[in-house]
Amino acid sequence: MRIHRALAVAALAFAVVGCQQKKEEAAPAQAPAATPQAAQAAPAGDKIVFGHVGSMSGNEATFGDSTDKGIKLAVDEQNKKGGVKGKQIVVKTLDDQGKPEEAAVAATRLVTQDHATILLGEVASSRSLAMAPIADSNQVPMISPTSTNPKVTKDGDKTRPYVFRVCFIDPFQGTVMAKFATENLKVKNVAILRDVGNDYSVGLADFFAKKFQELGGKIVSDQSYKAGDQDFKAQLTAIKGKNPQAIYVPGYYTDVALISRQARELGMKQPLMGGDGWDSSKLYEIAKGALDGSYFSNHYTPEDPSPVIQEFVSKYKAAYGSVPDALATLGYDAAKVAINALESAKDLTGPSIRDAIEQTKGFKGVSGVITLDADHNAVKSAVVLGIEKNNAKYAATVNP
Repeated sequence: MRIHRALAVAALAFAVVGCQQKKEEAAPAQAPAATPQAAQAAPAGDKIVFGHVGSMSGNEATFGDSTDKGIKLAVDEQNKKGGVKGKQIVVKTLDDQGKPEEAAVAATRLVTQDHATILLGEVASSRSLAMAPIADSNQVPMISPTSTNPKVTKDGDKTRPYVFRVCFIDPFQGTVMAKFATENLKVKNVAILRDVGNDYSVGLADFFAKKFQELGGKIVSDQSYKAGDQDFKAQLTAIKGKNPQAIYVPGYYTDVALISRQARELGMKQPLMGGDGWDSSKLYEIAKGALDGSYFSNHYTPEDPSPVIQEFVSKYKAAYGSVPDALATLGYDAAKVAINALESAKDLTGPSIRDAIEQTKGFKGVSGVITLDADHNAVKSAVVLGIEKNNAKYAATVNP
């Protein structure tokens, strides 16, 4: 979805009352140690509302689910310490079904009806683009955990005053994989298969191609699809005819997994490469081993022996019974940055909280040390993960 459509969707949201599907996540059944339900127990009038907009259903449902769990874990920890400024924090989560127009409607409802103090989300760039004008116009700070398209925090040439993120952006992420392909995989010819309906995929493909060609590589084929497609063999056959050494597929996990299986069915043995949109347990479930030998860039790895990461992994496993992916980690970090700003803000008005978030420097998150730059982007390192025996394994760290 392009920016002009996102703006139109956002404008429409102001006229829409209600959200078709609301989903306030209860504590997970496996969460006796850190149940997020405690975050919803604050009395009316004495609470701070974190409004989370996420894809709790649809093809990217694991994105919303993981992010929601990370947010609620952070909030539960803070409430056990007494909350912020004497108030408990309540998390209200609305399901956007993976659709930009629903993300805009959900953000509007959280601001106008639920009186959210802060918006958290979305993780997908197209959906964050639909929310951003709503945050600005209502002076409600918004922090995206993982939207990496540079346009998310920008309104033309200007930085959006109320929109922030705690992740790196795609010019860096594209550079990471272009350098890894050139220096580690030693490939010179690469094909691209991008989702043309997704700002994240289109932008990341462009940034990868630009850097890869600067490094002396050649893009031998540039094919496209749209999210939800089931048959990719026409594009893959065209790519096969160009005989690339690798294929860059900066899409989301469901499409990428299907693409990998169909590529192997066509006898294509090249490694696939991609970005953080691959990160989901569903990727491996659907791919069934077809991605072995492939690589993707990401925000963190649970294999990192850092005490900060291992403590978070332990807490998350105790609460939810699974290892946190990057979405959960960045959801946790986004909520922690919001809490840190609330504590230092002179009051709980939107402008004061906005000013406090903007001053975030050297914040020690699980996904890395977070310092927000002038465009409200986090400057952080990235990791490259390789897939072996249908599991992700750490391969490299790339610093800004």
